[in-house]
Amino acid sequence: MRRVMLLAGLAIFGAACGTSDDAATSDTTGGETATTQAMSDDPDVRPAAASGVPEGFLGRVDRPTQQLSDVRYAELPGGKWEVVTGPHHIVYQHGDSASGNYTATVTLEQLESPAHPESFGIFIGGQQLDAEGQRYGYFMVRGTGDYLIKVRDGDGTSNVIGWTASPAVPRADAAGKASYQLTVQVEGDSVRLSVNGTPVAAVPRSAVPTDGIAGVRIGHNLRVTTTRVAIQRG
Repeated sequence: MRRVMLLAGLAIFGAACGTSDDAATSDTTGGETATTQAMSDDPDVRPAAASGVPEGFLGRVDRPTQQLSDVRYAELPGGKWEVVTGPHHIVYQHGDSASGNYTATVTLEQLESPAHPESFGIFIGGQQLDAEGQRYGYFMVRGTGDYLIKVRDGDGTSNVIGWTASPAVPRADAAGKASYQLTVQVEGDSVRLSVNGTPVAAVPRSAVPTDGIAGVRIGHNLRVTTTRVAIQRG
């Protein structure tokens, strides 16, 4: 009887570990492919003082149990925002759309260290962003000096390049600060990605959605600044 109870306890422990945030829909690890994982709650999300995304912009959180109002955007000089999260989300404008050959750029700065590594970056190729069939590719970095390239398709995501360390991705300093200019260049059959002007990866154009809306993606429990996406077409 004691052996049965021990096995049952181990099974419960394993199930709890399998549904942790790191295995769900955050960009903390390389998980987040199953729909049931993507719909699970993030137990340590701390809502920010409500404001939502800036006027004239749209946004979307990763999970239906979370609210876009739990992020805060404050306008700064120079066309930037200070962002405090809150849940993972994207922010965009319909006019920030491109197809064919183009370059999309955004500059983000981490202002303080999060409780555990969290990421932020740029997405491209956004389609049906307000519907169940949302789809986009995204390029993320974090203060631990690594980057990630993924594709979101509906509630699921898949790695193109999992978390990879790169000397081109700055590590946050002792105060938790670091700055990242992220550039995605779509040209011909390839997509080239760089940080602060230094190439970090290139993937086939077929590996990620490229035609559609570009915007910003920010992880949870972060304090960062960001510009809006700049697109150079042609």
